[in-house]
Amino acid sequence: MAPDTTTWTPAGAAEPELACPISPVVDIVFSRWTTPILWTLHTHGRQRFVELERRIAKITPKVLTQRLRQLERDGLIVRTYHPEVPPRVEYEISELGRSLAPLFAHLAEWAAENLDRVEQARHDYDTEPAAR
Repeated sequence: MAPDTTTWTPAGAAEPELACPISPVVDIVFSRWTTPILWTLHTHGRQRFVELERRIAKITPKVLTQRLRQLERDGLIVRTYHPEVPPRVEYEISELGRSLAPLFAHLAEWAAENLDRVEQARHDYDTEPAAR
């Protein structure tokens, strides 16, 4: 029998993308403000900047601008500039962004079914510190 020439790499030494192949997706889609922006555009359709700003509580104009630029760069939204007076810019979810709808639907279903259990687990953890 030939000797085994395969090398073993401990899981901790692997690149995150190799250890968990969905890591890049999580980085793109689930950053702090990306999900609310995509959800809003999917739910309410094409929006102007101020409409998004009103619908997404607590987001600053600077952060909204940064996230919209990143989402446009990633191909998840489309920015349309209308050269009129005054100029008008609208944002809408792209076809690629809409392809995330089933994922968001599953996550919304999971949340509805399980967030109460998560809250109970947190409560139990926080009120029973002696067991640790």
